[in-house]
Amino acid sequence: MLREKRKIVKSKKHIKFMEITCPDFENNEKIPIRFTGDGEDINPSLLFEDIPEDTKSLVLIMDDPDAPVGTWDHWLLFNLSIEAIEIKENSIPESAVVGRNSWGRTSYGGPNPPSGSHRYFFKLYAIDTMLDLSEGATKQELKSAIEGHVIAKAELVGLYR
Repeated sequence: MLREKRKIVKSKKHIKFMEITCPDFENNEKIPIRFTGDGEDINPSLLFEDIPEDTKSLVLIMDDPDAPVGTWDHWLLFNLSIEAIEIKENSIPESAVVGRNSWGRTSYGGPNPPSGSHRYFFKLYAIDTMLDLSEGATKQELKSAIEGHVIAKAELVGLYR
């Protein structure tokens, strides 16, 4: 499998690199049906590499910017331990706190576009703090809380339909 490093975010000192991959699909490739609303609606396995040493916790946001009603949030995880270098299929790491997606649920919601092909962004953030947010926090609350704390960011894009 060809893995490509992605330039992420400039910190005040220098550029940090980090990587997010999935063993089930490559970046900008089709997400297998079992991870969608048309299949088993379970999360895929995700692997995290090159997490910066000064990271205190990880944040994962999965969203669809192509939704007809605006960006649709599918999965929000925060306060993931830096030891959580992977998320296994159909699971949530013990250390993670789950935010509220656009369906109003605190769970994974797989791709299920009403029409056309959509892009699904899995965004991994390395941050320099643990977040003081409760389960069910919204993406807006999460994004506000990580502002000024992002050390590095990596993205994996999956396509569906």
